[in-house]
Amino acid sequence: MYNAFFVSSPITPNECITFDKTKCTGCNTCVDSCRGDVLMPNPEGGEPIVMYPDECWYCGVCVSDCPVGACTLNHPINQRITWKRKATGEIFRVNYCYMDRKPEE
Repeated sequence: MYNAFFVSSPITPNECITFDKTKCTGCNTCVDSCRGDVLMPNPEGGEPIVMYPDECWYCGVCVSDCPVGACTLNHPINQRITWKRKATGEIFRVNYCYMDRKPEE
């Protein structure tokens, strides 16, 4: 007979969501609202377990649904980088589709 355990991914350093331990009540509202099933309820109570951090969509539903504001999204570095065109003031971001933008002449 074998036992099954939840084990988070120790190989990847991705921390998509962090919790403020002083604010989190363990209500698991974020677990219920997570669209990607990234979070699992903690069997010992308290803050949820980030089970599958690489599957996070960074939609922010867990952050917006948290009644006490205990969770925070940590976007990957390639989504944090922006730059600005000096001539027009246009702001660009890596991996962002600019399909509605008119081509430059």
